[in-house]
Amino acid sequence: MSSLLLVLAAFFLPLFPASVVFNRLAAASDHLAVRLALFVIWPQIGVLLILWGDLPMDPGLIAAWALLSAVLYAFRMLTVREVGRWSAMLASSAWPLAWLYALQTPDAPDLVAFTLALTAAPVLMLLVRATLASRLEAAYTGLHGGLARDLPRLSGVIVVTTLAAMALPLFPGFFALLTVMSGATLWMAVGILLIWLLWSWAGVRLLEGTVFGPRSGPVAADLTMYSAWGLAFLIGVMVAAGLAWSGAAL
Repeated sequence: MSSLLLVLAAFFLPLFPASVVFNRLAAASDHLAVRLALFVIWPQIGVLLILWGDLPMDPGLIAAWALLSAVLYAFRMLTVREVGRWSAMLASSAWPLAWLYALQTPDAPDLVAFTLALTAAPVLMLLVRATLASRLEAAYTGLHGGLARDLPRLSGVIVVTTLAAMALPLFPGFFALLTVMSGATLWMAVGILLIWLLWSWAGVRLLEGTVFGPRSGPVAADLTMYSAWGLAFLIGVMVAAGLAWSGAAL
């Protein structure tokens, strides 16, 4: 793979410090459709560059760079309170794992599907962020806590979406981690487990600052039944797609 293609791929399938570009773009727009398009399309450009460039140049260097980038942003998730930025940090921590999977020389459709599996949770978190902002005028953890008391449907969606961000079983991220770990070396597997642990820690902190605890903040309307079922259907589709892909990839 040429040096130019490697640098370009590191911008679109973000590796630190090139990942700063994606995070700046993610923070630049509050328009939900623009953010969703950015989250879905941006990493797939990086995947296409990897497939075109025929990895690797130095597998050990790329693997170490990807793991360090993923760990860095997993730690950043512990300090970020705004849910939109939290989602961008999750994406910046998850997408470097696609480099590790690419080093295992999977088929092109599997690499595309793997990256989409890592993108599912950040996309769901963007929807949660938009819902919180529209009802509470802000989407900060710790600012409007105890939502389970007055907004049970929204709280249920937040809980399920956060579990997806923690890559727990049945969600696409879980199967993506299993897939990359099945072909990883010992030191790579240890790094992936550390990232997984940090995602879980960050997810618990997010739930503590939104769903649980004493109620604080303004009175707000809960999700309508139709909206709640619509989000539940979207989550179900993502789970089903993850199960179907993992059955073929594992």
